[in-house]
Amino acid sequence: MSQTFEFYDARAKEAASDAEDAKLDRVRERALRSEAAWRQMAIRAQVIETERAKAAEARAEQKAVV
Repeated sequence: MSQTFEFYDARAKEAASDAEDAKLDRVRERALRSEAAWRQMAIRAQVIETERAKAAEARAEQKAVV
């Protein structure tokens, strides 16, 4: 199952909210680490989506030429 930028971004926002609501330092730190990880995954998903779109466009152009 392919995850999207929107999915990862939503998880990052949830983790940020959890960090804000945390009363304990370790819980806050864990939520912040989680947010950072989700943000990295969101960025990676966005890059992959962009690259796939470019590749699809290139294939369509190549198909039109042939």
